[in-house]
Amino acid sequence: MGGRATLGAFHSLPDRRDSWLRRAVKAGKRWLFYTHRWLGVATCLLSVMWFVSGLVMLYVQFPAWTDRDRITFLPPIDLAHVKVLPDAALAASGLSGLPSVFRLEMDGDEPVYRIIAGGKPVTVSGVTGSVVAGISERDARRRIAAIVGHDINEAAEVDGDQWTVTRRFNPYRPLYKFDLGDDAGTVLYVSSKSGEVVQDTTRVERFWNWLGAIPHWIYFTPIRKDQEVWRQSVMWLSGPLIIGASAGLWVGLLRLRPSRMKAGKSITPHRGWMKWHHIGGLIGGLFLAGWIFSGWLSVNPFGLFARTQLTEGQRAAYAGAPSPLRLGVTRRALGDAKLAGAKEISFYWVAGRPLMLARSERSAALYSADSGKPTGLSTRVLREAAQTIMPAASIVAADVLTREHVYWYSHHRKRPLPILEVVFDDPNGTWLYIDPATGELAGLIDRSARANRWLYKFLHDYDLPVLLRNQPARDGLVWLLSIAGLIISISGVVVGWRTLKRGKFP
Repeated sequence: MGGRATLGAFHSLPDRRDSWLRRAVKAGKRWLFYTHRWLGVATCLLSVMWFVSGLVMLYVQFPAWTDRDRITFLPPIDLAHVKVLPDAALAASGLSGLPSVFRLEMDGDEPVYRIIAGGKPVTVSGVTGSVVAGISERDARRRIAAIVGHDINEAAEVDGDQWTVTRRFNPYRPLYKFDLGDDAGTVLYVSSKSGEVVQDTTRVERFWNWLGAIPHWIYFTPIRKDQEVWRQSVMWLSGPLIIGASAGLWVGLLRLRPSRMKAGKSITPHRGWMKWHHIGGLIGGLFLAGWIFSGWLSVNPFGLFARTQLTEGQRAAYAGAPSPLRLGVTRRALGDAKLAGAKEISFYWVAGRPLMLARSERSAALYSADSGKPTGLSTRVLREAAQTIMPAASIVAADVLTREHVYWYSHHRKRPLPILEVVFDDPNGTWLYIDPATGELAGLIDRSARANRWLYKFLHDYDLPVLLRNQPARDGLVWLLSIAGLIISISGVVVGWRTLKRGKFP
């Protein structure tokens, strides 16, 4: 008897394990359904907002004062009034270290040097050599009026607003806000410290951004003015949506009923809005989860991606500038160089060579700073200069690209072509990009940035060069995927509302 009882207990052990497993699976499914249900109730409306605002952003971007805008806006440099040479202006600025920006341009009717070193901007008069410590609203108004050709009626001083909320404007605050009174409703923002224009907006941009970039990026001023508060807000708003969407994919598969198709019935047991939600989720759920996930990655949560940038030491090594810094520009060099009509002249060094780059809307020309003669930079010189950035690594390839590829392409901003791509064998797999026409460093990507390009940029923007070159095709793809996401989200809002009213799913 005892032996048979013991044997029976032994045979019952697999049954007990199976029973425990069934209970665990049942509990897991219950939590899966609860997770999707209540996270869906909480986040589907947010998802609708993100899809609608994302479609608006296909056509209207957040306002930005670009280099192209600045050069177009500026008058040609009056070289006859330049009394102070670049070396004297750099010394007068009081800045130490290699300038990241060093250019000559007009400020109203006065030539000025704009210099930035160590993140600090300084403006030096090209007439007197004195540092511009500030500018009054009256003077700023007069200078802008001289450029636009009419009086400025509306003006205000602001520390910041919706269009100047980010910290990149901090060195230029407070700002003068001028309404130009033109048909486009243009508003310019001028730094009270330097007198330069730092931002512009139009009526169309302001209207559509309230439906586009501002809600999409959670760019509301009280949140966005604090970088970390804004970053955490984006992380913790999108995070639950990723979990809810991922759970929904699993729930959708579990609720499939292939056997119903044999009887000529729908593959889903649901009706009405729940049917739309189920089928929409099966078709577009993977896109929805990937799109929200990629948006979450935009703020680099938990430091997942290394934001590699060139250090000041690497930039200085590439420049090879003498110490103390000296360009050697003479009045004769400024006169010999064919700079007439230039709206901006930049000064910098490459491999120890002092250079002047003269730009206008339609052209850019490179000159030797010390002689004023036209010059160029060979691939060999640029390759040797690039090597100084990473002396411990070897260059395994250096090619001049004439076509864009998946890592060097134009989207919201135009990237230069041709471009020199220098590939290093360092542990980070660094690729360096240099503009061969000017010698300027144009970009750097490493293994982490290439992963970010696919997990964030591609999944969020669908910005393959082949699609960007055929914009209607890309727009059609984004619209199609967004409509699928909206079907899921809007039906989820309806189902969620019914859930709240009834306390359970219908």
